[in-house]
Amino acid sequence: MDRLSNVLSLFSLGLIVAVLSSLRRAHIRVEYSVSWLAAGLAMLILSRSQPLMSWLARMIGVGDPPLALIVAVLVVFLLVFYRFSVTVSTLKDANIALAQRVAILEYYLRSQHESRQA
Repeated sequence: MDRLSNVLSLFSLGLIVAVLSSLRRAHIRVEYSVSWLAAGLAMLILSRSQPLMSWLARMIGVGDPPLALIVAVLVVFLLVFYRFSVTVSTLKDANIALAQRVAILEYYLRSQHESRQA
């Protein structure tokens, strides 16, 4: 159990450092970095607290605390990925609406230009 906890602790610290580095270089926006930082912090806290892992294992009905830790990590990342899927879907819809508005404006400008030439 200690090896898994240490590996997940290193992974969560690596995630936190990577997110902070990307944030500093402006590769990721602040509102998205919060989700990743929260996920990394949750992983770090769970992997370092044996009583919390045991309690989590009892609450979800798993006999092995490291397995509960892996399940918790998967749930946290699924929530983060779901949040980003919603964001991407919203941006795609906004992009389609914007492209339609640009097409309408181009049509209007073209028709105005043609009516002035006639």
